[in-house]
Amino acid sequence: MTIIKWVGAGVLVLTLVLSGVFFMSQPSQPQASSTPASPPPTKALQTATFGGGCFWCTEAVFQNLEGVHSVVSGYSGGHVKNPTYRQVCEGDTGHAEVIQVTYDPAVAPFDALLEVFWKTHDPTTPNQQGNDIGPQYRSVVFYHDEEQRRLAEQYKQELDASGAFSAPIVTEISPFTEFYPAEEYHQRYFEQNSDQMYCRFVIAPKVEKFKKVFKDRVKASK
Repeated sequence: MTIIKWVGAGVLVLTLVLSGVFFMSQPSQPQASSTPASPPPTKALQTATFGGGCFWCTEAVFQNLEGVHSVVSGYSGGHVKNPTYRQVCEGDTGHAEVIQVTYDPAVAPFDALLEVFWKTHDPTTPNQQGNDIGPQYRSVVFYHDEEQRRLAEQYKQELDASGAFSAPIVTEISPFTEFYPAEEYHQRYFEQNSDQMYCRFVIAPKVEKFKKVFKDRVKASK
């Protein structure tokens, strides 16, 4: 595996929005989810589950990646069955905000997904991404098989050894158990709310940075 070094703190620019603005922007009456979990992968497709802070951000990035067939925002890694967004926000369900990605490994192999994952959030801050603080925002890879576990642990070790970040990577690498799709209004959030303040000042710059860094991997239709 080839690890490409990068430097600087430009991976994220989350300090433009206060945490209060983020929570004020949430709909006041969450609706029950009508979005099913991502479909079981066929022989050609596989599933990956990542947590990198607010799932609106990670969803928007991976939706633009060539080889990705679907991205569903949801919750994973906790002990509460069928959690709601409000429950997860309280920080005591054990769940992280995650995305479940269905992808074609012939186009976007798992280690390529890992590169995008680690380059588009800060994996050195425990339970925090910018002003989003709590265990629900932790950096995590939930692996679906032994090969994903091996690749994730190897990539993490190589990144730490390379000095790509100024602090140790704290990304959790844990076995996947269950995934609960988030409420409907969370799905494709950036596409449907591009004028919202959090989208304009946090998500949009992240997506644009992704498109510049990974310009050869952006979906042609995007």
